Amino acid sequence: MKMSRCSLLIALVVAGCARTAPPHPTADPLPETGTFSIIAYDSAAGEWGGAVQSRVFSVGNGVLSAEAGVGVVATQAVVDVSYGPQALALLRQGKSAAEVVKYVWEHDPNPDSARWAKTGRQFAVVDSKGNVAAYTGPTAPPEFGDKQGVHVTAQGNTLASKAVPDSMVAAFNRTKGHLAFRLLAGIEAGQAAGGDRRGMQSAAMIIVKKCGGVWLHNDVVLRLQVDDSPMPIAELRRLVEKAPLSGRGGNVTSAQNDPACR
Repeated sequence: MKMSRCSLLIALVVAGCARTAPPHPTADPLPETGTFSIIAYDSAAGEWGGAVQSRVFSVGNGVLSAEAGVGVVATQAVVDVSYGPQALALLRQGKSAAEVVKYVWEHDPNPDSARWAKTGRQFAVVDSKGNVAAYTGPTAPPEFGDKQGVHVTAQGNTLASKAVPDSMVAAFNRTKGHLAFRLLAGIEAGQAAGGDRRGMQSAAMIIVKKCGGVWLHNDVVLRLQVDDSPMPIAELRRLVEKAPLSGRGGNVTSAQNDPACR
């Protein structure tokens, strides 16, 4: 059968495309866990907050929990996301950070002990007075650890080195200004020290203060989340620099006449 010049040209183009088409994407072989986070209390501003970076997609959905006047929690490594609400509920009862960490871990029913044992969990708490406590289990993913300072704690797992949490606390302490920028300095230093050895993908930050938001009865100063970015911390910084933070001329509602905010 003879083929016309046009038909032959089309056939050659199709064949060439078939040979050069990229292969189908393969499943990501990387493990499912691995983050580093920092949570803290700013006693002068009356703010609680935290920041986190990870190779895990949409990491902000499960790691950070905070409530104005109560405290802030970070749950990571073999994570049980319910630790966040549990810890906040105990903090509302007046328990200290250390008491909360002990109680939550000891009362973990360990429902998947073979694959997701509670001895691998890592979480941290800052209470209403700025006291800090953290737990990193002996079977957490490799290169894990936590570091505490005054009103601040940093923790991570699947890290490039155990120097990451130390670098985060040091950077937080030497940075001046709003809590958002001190938390940013912490995770930037963590990444500079090697960060999550699997790479970067998402980051998040939350800061709360009684009536500290931009509307009445709004306790959320910032709630930011960056997903699926090659440079999530840099993008998080861009968002923080645009935010209407108190003391920077932001449009924050004056609540002096609101009894709920006194």
